Amino acid sequence: MRDMNWSEGEGLHSSVRPEGWIGDKLLPVVQTSKNETEGLKEPVIPKENLEKGETEDDVKTGTFYESGMATYYSSRSHGAMMASGQRYHKEEFFCAHKTLPFGTKLRVVNKKNGLEVIVDVRDRGPFAKGRIVDLSNKAAAELKMLRDGVVPVDIYVIEE
Repeated sequence: MRDMNWSEGEGLHSSVRPEGWIGDKLLPVVQTSKNETEGLKEPVIPKENLEKGETEDDVKTGTFYESGMATYYSSRSHGAMMASGQRYHKEEFFCAHKTLPFGTKLRVVNKKNGLEVIVDVRDRGPFAKGRIVDLSNKAAAELKMLRDGVVPVDIYVIEE
């Protein structure tokens, strides 16, 4: 999502123009986020999940893991070392989870607006009571949760 240009009349009011308009000019719309599922190997349905009735469609959208509250990293954390040994970069799609293995691909769905994002686990946390996942700034922006700070989410495991 691109930043709003408030000085050019964009924002949450009746004069909002369609995406790509600034003033009287139509600018090309640039896709800024890549398809995060590109290049992933096809998940395999574990035998115990087949016995529970899981289908191939369930695997592509992920297996439900948990519901709870999500937060996101501060921009000031940019460059800090994470538990996985990687450095935090606010423009990447990743998250922190308390127990899932590093590299696990998750589909995180914002329950307030239905938006979703694919992230991988690279850090441990969050450690605040009631929080189940900390998202990178880029992932939080895609879920449109930057204003709220904390939102209810569902987490689905796509690939472990």
